[in-house]
Parts: sequence; C-alpha cells; structure tokens
Amino acid sequence: MDKNAKIWVAGHRGMVGSAILRELERSGYNNLIKKTHSELDLTNQDSVRYFMELEKPDYVFLCAAKVGGIKANRDYKADFIWENLMIQSNIIKYSYQFGVKKLLFLGSSCIYPKLAPQPLKEEYLLSGYLEETNDAYAIAKIAGIKMCQSFNGQYDTNFISVMPSNLYGIGDNYHPENSHVFPAFIRKFHEAKISGLESIEIWGDGSPLREFLFADDLAESCLFLMNNDFGGDLFNIGYGSDLTILELAKLIGSIVYPECSISVRGNVDMNGTPKKLLDVSKINSLGWKAKTSLEEGIKIAYSDFISRHHAS
Repeated sequence: MDKNAKIWVAGHRGMVGSAILRELERSGYNNLIKKTHSELDLTNQDSVRYFMELEKPDYVFLCAAKVGGIKANRDYKADFIWENLMIQSNIIKYSYQFGVKKLLFLGSSCIYPKLAPQPLKEEYLLSGYLEETNDAYAIAKIAGIKMCQSFNGQYDTNFISVMPSNLYGIGDNYHPENSHVFPAFIRKFHEAKISGLESIEIWGDGSPLREFLFADDLAESCLFLMNNDFGGDLFNIGYGSDLTILELAKLIGSIVYPECSISVRGNVDMNGTPKKLLDVSKINSLGWKAKTSLEEGIKIAYSDFISRHHAS
C-alpha cells in the first residue's frame, strides 16, 4: 500500500479497528478514512453505497462487526446474524463496485467446527457442525469469507479474510454481561480487589482450552498481509499455544489481585467448544509471528482498563 493511499478502517473505534489504525499511523499512512456509527450506518445499503461512491477508498479493513461473549452470542442470535450479515454484505459489494484494490475481512476462529481436529487448519472450514452457543455469529462470518472468495472468483477482486484466535488488548469491551472471557476476568478481579472480596466465581468448569492473541499483534499481521500478495485468501492468525480457562483466570488473578481465590460454577453448558487452537503455520511460514506474551499483554490490558474506567 502506498503511504498516500486512501485507506478506510471500517469499525475504527473497536478494539481491532483501533489497533489497525494505530499500526497504520505508526507505519506512516496518513490518508485514513474514519466514520463513526452516527456518521455512517453500515447496515444501511444506501448509506454505504453513497459513502463508497463519494470516498472511493483504495484499501478497506473490514473490522466493523457486532461481537460479544458466549452469553451474548447465545442470547441474541438474531441480532448477531442480522447485523453482521448486513455490514459485511454492504461493504464487500460496494468495495467491488467502486474499485477497491484490496480488502481485508476480519473473521473469527468460531467459524471452525466444534469438534474439528486440533490445531485448526484453514481447510477445516465447513467440515462439520458448529458450536451451538455462537453458531449464528459463526454463520455470518462464514458468509463473509465466502463472499470474499466468490467475488474474487467471479470478478477477480483481491479480497482476503483473516481468522484470529481470541483477542484482547487496548480498548476491549468490559461490559459485565456481554464481554468476552478475557476482559470479563480483568473486570471481575478488579472489582473484587476494590470491594475486598476473597473469591470470584467463573462460568463453566474451567476446562476449555483457548488461545489468546494481543490485538496489536493482529493489527501488525493485517498490514503484513495487505502489503504482500501471497496467493491465498484465508489466513489463521494466532499466538500458537493455548491454556485452560481456569489457567487464564489464575494468570490474570496473579497480576490484578493475587490475594483472590477462584471458585468454579461447574455448569458445563457454558463451556463452549472444548478446545480451540489455530494452526498458524501458514502465516508463520510467510514471515509473520506474534510477539506479545500473555503476561505482558495482560499488564497492558489491565493498565488500559484502569485508565479508561477511572478506577484505582
């Protein structure tokens, strides 16, 4: 990408979009398009068409999405599938129509079957049944991948998709009901520390294995892929190792509030997929590898949480 190219980061206020924006700015890109939801409703086809016709961006990072943790995905399936389908369909269609040179679509590791072999390879897509708690969100993301592939095949576009593992970092969502597990633990331990509680409770039985990737590492990989053409259109992006949810809780607790103990609710219906580790050999072989350790990332995320929530 030329340093003066017009680049639109759709969803620039979210954790991933803001990380990509920071990486672009650090790398010297200065012609960046940023639109808030109040300025541009991405679910509205006419609004997106008018915006794309007016701005004609050269490159698009499609980070905008409705996201949430396991409880939100389970309880609000209609919202998740409708909003995500609308956003990505509008942006992908008009990126083709108005001549975008390259688009990167941000997917999710939940696209892979619940019981697929581990680690998860890109070719496992659509090889089995999805995890029931977030199947609506996963189907929307799969549709986005297939849209990109279909436009590439029919119209010779250059649209790629990245599948990150569980993400965390600066600007994460710490909502008590619909956040992901990583920020939920940071909030739980912090509130326990402020209140002087001796223990926190976690959902599930703590056994599921998950992989966590710092959002700024993902942003670096996205620029790496946008600036090179490797011939593929689907890339796993992850840290390369996993740990149990209980181990994650203990690690976050040791940094945020070491005096706090952990109790496990044991309701296995909240466990989700037993194990979800991405095979990142493809992106690693191309020359990119995640560099932020989980311990380092937790400290950065917690510091960001403190600064944004004005708590001590």
